[in-house]
Amino acid sequence: MQKQVSRCPWVDPTKKDYLDYHDREWGVPVHDDHRLFEFLTLEGAQAGLSWYTVLRKRGNYRLAFDHFDPEKVARYDESQVAALLGNPGIIRNRLKVLAAINNAQRFLEVQEAFGSFATYMWRFVDGRPIVHEIRTLSDYPATSPESEAMSKDLRQRGFKFVGSTICYAHMQAIGMVNDHSVDCFRRQEIIAAYAGMGS
Repeated sequence: MQKQVSRCPWVDPTKKDYLDYHDREWGVPVHDDHRLFEFLTLEGAQAGLSWYTVLRKRGNYRLAFDHFDPEKVARYDESQVAALLGNPGIIRNRLKVLAAINNAQRFLEVQEAFGSFATYMWRFVDGRPIVHEIRTLSDYPATSPESEAMSKDLRQRGFKFVGSTICYAHMQAIGMVNDHSVDCFRRQEIIAAYAGMGS
């Protein structure tokens, strides 16, 4: 008989792709610019929708957005915008599509200014994940002082769809905050793995 594994209260155990995302990716510290751009784009697409809606379309997004290569996305013209808006595999919202292209351009500017987007992002938590004590669904914050600061700074740099709530979800996804619940098996695994990196 398989041992029952304890997971975060938001996880729907009937959705295998949701389980895989939670067990392998969510909350794992990301310092790779390519993946950071992917998450930034997907979080923007999520605005007003559930994360699961976007997660199910992730493969389509990778194909539609040149595997989230910011240099390629930054050069998209109106014909590519039209193609994206005609693509049933992604969320066909013109403002979100235009925001993704704009954000790719701003992303490259931040890379130029800071050496990498990761260097820029991780400054908001002083380079180390914040670990929260989450026990129930009601314990999950929607924003934080760090997400407020990040949102304000990104907006000043011209990014779109980067409100504080979106920024906090981004921070959760890329491990800037560890919001795995105290009884979730991933919480300690991620803490131990990050400590083992010598950070």
